Amino acid sequence: MIKTLNSLFVTMFGLGKIKYMPGTFGSLATAIILYYLFHELNVSPGIILMGLIIIFVYSFFAVSSHIKNNKNKDPGEIIIDEFLGQSIPIYLYEISHGTTKEGSEAIIYYTLFFILFRYFDIMKPFPVSFFDKNFKNSFGVIMDDICAGFYVVLTLVCFMIIKSYVL
Repeated sequence: MIKTLNSLFVTMFGLGKIKYMPGTFGSLATAIILYYLFHELNVSPGIILMGLIIIFVYSFFAVSSHIKNNKNKDPGEIIIDEFLGQSIPIYLYEISHGTTKEGSEAIIYYTLFFILFRYFDIMKPFPVSFFDKNFKNSFGVIMDDICAGFYVVLTLVCFMIIKSYVL
């Protein structure tokens, strides 16, 4: 029973079993889920943060359980790591500056976050590649996507700094 629940959890309820580009579909689903939580249901950022922390902590156990007897220690069907990495820039955007975000503006930013996250997740610049290559366990599976999520944030901060000097 727990093995089935872990499998559902790490594959985002089977979404990771899509034959082509499961990580991309996981990232897209994350953006849709978080948009819905923030902009349609108006869930408190504090509650969302608690949920993300619980998912983050539990994902180490669930991924370990899922890959325990698997030769491939980072199978493509595991997409909970994409959920976590994609959540970082979206959550930080939503809580930034304490301002209310309009739904149409959020869609533009969410699209940008999605594209940048997929780029960093696929290209794996250092230290994303470091975690991916050197940790063949749940830590490596999760942390490479966490780093990719922070790369998105870093890229946008650099853009904002450059923009402030140019304009």
